[in-house]
Amino acid sequence: MTKTIYIEGMTCTHCTGRVEKALNAVEGVTVKRISVDDKNALIEVENISDDLLKAIVEEVGYDVVKIS
Repeated sequence: MTKTIYIEGMTCTHCTGRVEKALNAVEGVTVKRISVDDKNALIEVENISDDLLKAIVEEVGYDVVKIS
């Protein structure tokens, strides 16, 4: 299933790298694209709850606005 995570606080490629590394570390999550300009991450997920995705992103220092 493809999901988009809308993220506040990313300002550079270092930020996107932190988010990508954290998400890719979870089995069942594959990052397709992360955009500083669009403030989102497009991911493929298998049986991962939105609450867990939010916790992963917030753990590395960014705010999740919504997941769709």
